[in-house]
Amino acid sequence: MIIRRAEPCDLQGINELLRQVLYVHHLGRPDIFRPSGKKYVDEELLRIIEDDSSPLFVAVDEDGKVLGHCFTIISEAKDHSSLMDAKTLYIDDLCVDENARGMHIGRKLYDHAVEFAREIGCYNLTLNVWAENKSAMGFYEAMGLTVQKIGMEKIL
Repeated sequence: MIIRRAEPCDLQGINELLRQVLYVHHLGRPDIFRPSGKKYVDEELLRIIEDDSSPLFVAVDEDGKVLGHCFTIISEAKDHSSLMDAKTLYIDDLCVDENARGMHIGRKLYDHAVEFAREIGCYNLTLNVWAENKSAMGFYEAMGLTVQKIGMEKIL
């Protein structure tokens, strides 16, 4: 297995993972997420794949099958009136194929993102996780992440 930047040939595998992610979110919050679909249309994914400000990494097996993905976004606060100058790598989505879990692919994708963030001079790495997704929360805590801020809601 190797981890590399995504390429257009990875589109089908990425789409399958996006469907899996959506379904997990649907199970936790059916009031917000549909049971099927995906976060991006193919044209958006192709733009993301080409965009250096939003590196998309994939874990692929020796046959090129996508086993996991890690969507990231680079952001930078500079000369802000209240924020310190800092570059951040935000993990927008990290998913391992449900049939490839237990092979430490998630850890390898996460470690790759951390190393990439260090290489480009980031101060920190951030992400959001849905509170009902206990397995994701446990994974990120095991990776050493701590709570930065908490989003709250009241359903009306």
